[in-house]
Amino acid sequence: MRCPFCAHDDSQVKDSRPTEDSTSIRRRRQCSKCGARFTTFERVQLREVTVVKSGANGKEARREAFDRSKLEQSISLACRKRDVAQEQIDQLVSGIQRQVETAGEAEIPSKRIGELVMDGLRQLDSVAYIRFASVYRDFSEARDFEEFASTVQEAANEQG
Repeated sequence: MRCPFCAHDDSQVKDSRPTEDSTSIRRRRQCSKCGARFTTFERVQLREVTVVKSGANGKEARREAFDRSKLEQSISLACRKRDVAQEQIDQLVSGIQRQVETAGEAEIPSKRIGELVMDGLRQLDSVAYIRFASVYRDFSEARDFEEFASTVQEAANEQG
C-alpha cells in the first residue's frame, strides 16, 4: 500500500479489525520509509459492475465503472447537517453496493441505483430523501418541492 505522505510503496500492517457493520476490514499501517501511520479499509468486491447513464438530448448513453465513493458522496451530501450518523450512511452505501453487485448483471442503469438510494433515504431521513429527490428528479420550481414533500408527509401519516 502506497504511503499517502511520502508515496513510498511499502508499509506494514500494525492492526486489523472488522468495521462495526462487518462489511470491511480496517487496517492501521505504518510506512517503512517515513514512519507515518495511516488507515486503510478493505472491502469485498463481488464483481465489476458498469453503470449505464442515460444520454440526454439524444446523446448516446455513457458507461462507467461503479464507484462506491461517488455513491457515498451523494448520500452524504443529502444527509449534510441532518441527524444521520456516518455509520448509518456507511450501512446504506454498503447495502446498495451489495444489491448492485449481487444482482447478477454486468451493467446497471444509473436510474436503478437512484431508486435504491431513494428507497434507503426514505427510511433514513425524510429531509435527506427530499434533498436527494430534488436533484435526482430534477426539480425546477418550488412547487415541485411542495408536491413531493406533501406525498412524503402523506406516506408518513399513513405509517404513523
